[in-house]
Amino acid sequence: LESTLADANSYEEFLDRLRLFGQESLLLIGTRILSGTVSAQHASVAFADVAEGIAHTVHGLVMDQFAEQHGRIKDQETAIVAMGKLGSREMTASSDLDLILIYDFDHEAPESDGNRPLEGSQYFARLTQRLISAFTTRTNYGVLYEVDMRLRPSGRAGPLASRIDSFAEYQEHEAWTWEHMALTRARVISASPAFQAKIEAVIRDVLTRKRETGIIANDVLEMRRAIAEERGESDIWDLKNAAGGMVDIEFIAQYLQLIHAAEKPEILNVSTVQVLDNAARLGVLPQSDADTLRAASRLYHDLTQIIRLCVIGKFKPETAGEDLLRVLTRAGDAPDFSALEARVRETQNEVREVFLKLLEGSPRQ
Repeated sequence: LESTLADANSYEEFLDRLRLFGQESLLLIGTRILSGTVSAQHASVAFADVAEGIAHTVHGLVMDQFAEQHGRIKDQETAIVAMGKLGSREMTASSDLDLILIYDFDHEAPESDGNRPLEGSQYFARLTQRLISAFTTRTNYGVLYEVDMRLRPSGRAGPLASRIDSFAEYQEHEAWTWEHMALTRARVISASPAFQAKIEAVIRDVLTRKRETGIIANDVLEMRRAIAEERGESDIWDLKNAAGGMVDIEFIAQYLQLIHAAEKPEILNVSTVQVLDNAARLGVLPQSDADTLRAASRLYHDLTQIIRLCVIGKFKPETAGEDLLRVLTRAGDAPDFSALEARVRETQNEVREVFLKLLEGSPRQ
């Protein structure tokens, strides 16, 4: 990436080369998925590595460009925090970037020192808009990534960027359970080491808070029901949202972290599968359940990587074509597609059984 950008002569050329680099990288990873030469897990991490490298590069570029116009604020710090699939390093070829921008500066000197000075909150709101634009503006090489900022404090109603003390205050006193669930996958991907450590300490303090198990279980079940009502859960090939699909597994991992991290902080990890391993090792998830969920997660990821590469919209076996069905069958290690379909259905039943056992079996208040 550095060599690709080394002799770019303008901001526009820089953005074009970033997009070309991103597209070439996604094509390379995608062909390896389809040829079976990399696993879905390795592909997920590779997609995340590409996105992270690009995000870090865009962050530096936009900061410098912005400073040329507006200067800098005394002791300013900015960080890009990855959430969702980028945060957990479980990306596919079509994943959006779920991002939060957190900043800080000297509160005694809140104005920037450039030719067109801006005050603190306005400075970082404009900077964040510039960052989003760098990712999403369509150039000759298309769009780099779609960016989703809805996981920021207060969602769409909140400011685009949060000062670190406001972020900590919100997480401590105002955030809903679902926001803390999302925070289990938060990962700082571009910041100075000192500011990264400061943000990570805030996140860890939030996640290791003592919680009422029954209240958290009720909140998780309510959120799962809301997703089912909005997106449906009856299509077994909607591997994310189907009853017993990937959302169930992710919610189990997030639930276990929220209720156990106060006493067992070692359970914390941005990776869903690693959390399941941690939970089993710490004795808060039966090994048989961990095995069921781990195998299901692997199957769903193997199939999802291919579907995201090859299908726009919903996957429908009846219109997919023999080549795609054959690739999916191989990825699912099944003798034929009907056997794969049966395995998916059985796996979803097993996952839903574990989900309901854990969540509905929790003590109620």
